[in-house]
Amino acid sequence: MKIGIIGAGNMGSAFARRLAAADHEVAITASDLDEARMVASEVGRRVRALHREEVAEGTDLLILATPYSHSVDALRAVRHTDGKAVIDISNPFDEDMSLTVGHTTSAAEEIQRAIPGVKIVKAFNTIFAPIVAAPPGGGVKVQVFYAGNDPGAKDTVRRLAESTGFEPVDAGPLSNARYLEPLGMLNIWLGYMGGRGTNIAPGWERVG
Repeated sequence: MKIGIIGAGNMGSAFARRLAAADHEVAITASDLDEARMVASEVGRRVRALHREEVAEGTDLLILATPYSHSVDALRAVRHTDGKAVIDISNPFDEDMSLTVGHTTSAAEEIQRAIPGVKIVKAFNTIFAPIVAAPPGGGVKVQVFYAGNDPGAKDTVRRLAESTGFEPVDAGPLSNARYLEPLGMLNIWLGYMGGRGTNIAPGWERVG
């Protein structure tokens, strides 16, 4: 696939590494283009840095790897997004680590409402950057929960997850991001405040 990444922080750079290792073509951008250029130079193969306006051109999928508070502005700065599948990986929290939206809406739904021309799929918000950055294969297959309203966009996300060595789990419509985002926050709490570290991820197993 050809994939555009919006954001060159911990998660954006982690996606660039994982996707390049799985032989995807990656374009990455950031509000500070030098940050994107640094990631591209570090990863090297199959990753290039582009201005925000250009990052969606010719892509099959966009990954919105910015904090929730910046997500709408960052996505609006990109051209050629109409009809595009966009993965929202954010968890909406403030300085005291409490959710800023929930129960009756979610970050993913608010982004979709603000930019109705794209097809938002919530995914990867329950996985820490070190796990995303690891090369595909080996060890336990980490589950990626994905929720969205467009079947085609969801299928694109499913195929991306499979191609990079994750186990995709269909979590239903986009409104179920209201459950995935608190799950992501619980994972963050367990990793940092609970002392379990960033090599953890939630998963569902069949028992019996």
